[in-house]
Amino acid sequence: MEFNGVAENHLPPTVSVLAVCAHPDDESFGLGAALSSWAEQGTRTSVVCFTHGEASTLGTADGNLHRLREKELAVAADELGVASVRLLEHPDGRLSDVPIELLSSELRGVVELVGASLLLVFDEGGITGHSDHVRATEVATAVAGDLDIPVLAWTLSEAVAARLNDEFGTSFVGRRTEDIDMVVEIDRVRQHRAIRCHASQASENPVLWRRLELQGNREAFRWLAR
Repeated sequence: MEFNGVAENHLPPTVSVLAVCAHPDDESFGLGAALSSWAEQGTRTSVVCFTHGEASTLGTADGNLHRLREKELAVAADELGVASVRLLEHPDGRLSDVPIELLSSELRGVVELVGASLLLVFDEGGITGHSDHVRATEVATAVAGDLDIPVLAWTLSEAVAARLNDEFGTSFVGRRTEDIDMVVEIDRVRQHRAIRCHASQASENPVLWRRLELQGNREAFRWLAR
């Protein structure tokens, strides 16, 4: 188990959640348990991805990753109960080069279109340290501040991050227990189904499966804005 304390049994109630992601699969690999839990509570859930994830080194034998990952995202979103998906056309791996004003304008349009009452993001530091993840969260936080809506960040504990970094030489960023605002018990069944929809990225990804094993049936979150 990731934590020894008592976990809550549900996410904070809200009307419409928008997951702000850098790549197709972020909504499933990282945010899938939360999105499916909210959907089951009757919350409208939506996803926006800034890139098609075409620069991935996984799944390259499957052909055109730009098109393939778009299809994988659509099927995975259905598994999670996501009501709407917006997939933008920014360059994978170079999101930080795109002017924040442009990204913010696009995100603001999606927020207004889906009537988002809460933004769900990767934690500051991007969980894995990926610069695209960091940028997506930066943009979401800026837009949420302008629109006065809350931002909830999915995070990992220091213990899980350290274990992964030790075993795989990765750069996961974890949080101390006192810096985590909420731990929620979740059911990963729909998340696992959604992950498998991203076959190009999941089939040869031992780090992903080890992380889920270490997390068990709990997810941790931090408020970036309330």
